[in-house]
Amino acid sequence: VKADKPPPHRACDHHIEREDLLPPVGVIYSLSKNESETLWAYISENVEKGCIRPSSSSTGAPVLFVKKKDGGLCLCVEYRKLNAVTRKNMYPFPPMNHLLTIFNGSTIFSKIDLCAAYNLLRIKEGDGPLTAFRTKYGSYAIWLDQCSFFFPESCE
Repeated sequence: VKADKPPPHRACDHHIEREDLLPPVGVIYSLSKNESETLWAYISENVEKGCIRPSSSSTGAPVLFVKKKDGGLCLCVEYRKLNAVTRKNMYPFPPMNHLLTIFNGSTIFSKIDLCAAYNLLRIKEGDGPLTAFRTKYGSYAIWLDQCSFFFPESCE
């Protein structure tokens, strides 16, 4: 599933609540030729679609790639420094033993590889600079007017 257009704003747009006022900044990792080409293709496609735009944010997370089972590359933005200063969501997730009880006896399961699933949930305006990521091609951030971001939250 690939989201080509953003969802509407909702009451549950994600707000990044930080406990620390200092913006986290990450390093720019070295990339192989294949990773560099894949990154440039991602940037070009998403700038054209309006999902990301060049950023002058004082913060920025590094990007890296993880190999998928099929041999392809999965672009990852390393938001660990941002996550370290973000107030955690305390949504009550059921304990694992409860989930296992629910699924006991089930025989059919679905596995979905959601490409760009983060485009299914928006973040609040004003938090956009925190979504910046740094690459050897420059810094980019999620363009909140056109696209969305991927922090999981409870939406009802």
